[in-house]
Amino acid sequence: MASLGMNGPFDLDEKTINSMVTKKSAGNYALGRINDEGTFLVGYVGRSDQDINGRLKNWVDETKYSKFKFSYAFSPKAAFENECKNYHDFDPPLNDSHPDRPNDTNWKCPRCNIY
Repeated sequence: MASLGMNGPFDLDEKTINSMVTKKSAGNYALGRINDEGTFLVGYVGRSDQDINGRLKNWVDETKYSKFKFSYAFSPKAAFENECKNYHDFDPPLNDSHPDRPNDTNWKCPRCNIY
């Protein structure tokens, strides 16, 4: 079974984000909900190349999902590769296309040949 390898789930609100995501860092996140069995259902996966806390705050009041998971990444490239992995593993319903790579890079998806 695929795993996000992230901390959480946590409530998607500014107070919780500030208390749980304490480093300014590249990172990955998943937005979702908890089903009746207590399982986190992934609705969207994303990344930040610089500030995962700030990126998550952009979603507060902008999504129907009330929970998030996150992990820090060692670099923007690692965040991109993790986002690609999560996109392919979970096929989230709100991700309507493959993750973009930064414009000034030639990074390859570790799962497919889109780039």
